[in-house]
Amino acid sequence: MRRLSPRALRRMMKQMGMNMVPVEGVEEVVLKLPGKHIIIEEPEVVAIEMGGQRVYQVIAGRVREEAVAPGEEEKPVIPEEDVQLVAQQAGVSLEEARAALEQTGGDLAKAILLLTGQG
Repeated sequence: MRRLSPRALRRMMKQMGMNMVPVEGVEEVVLKLPGKHIIIEEPEVVAIEMGGQRVYQVIAGRVREEAVAPGEEEKPVIPEEDVQLVAQQAGVSLEEARAALEQTGGDLAKAILLLTGQG
């Protein structure tokens, strides 16, 4: 079978409605699995758009794994605007709103329902 040149491959992909764009500046990609994280440092990342969807292809650089103990998972970063919105909507203090957002993993609707007794 004859190998295609990169130019011919790009032309063929364009005819099929596919667009391939390199993602610049990616320092690392982290795959979070139960009990461990797989960290890919200095990867090459390409975004492929086809049929209205975007697929990311990661070409590994250096790969390392980190074990994560149960309960050691990172807490979501909760923006101050979200805390203020939940406090206003539920009629509670900022501290109560922040605690509800942490408990619901940053989900605004669930936090409001939790605080208003509807959840």
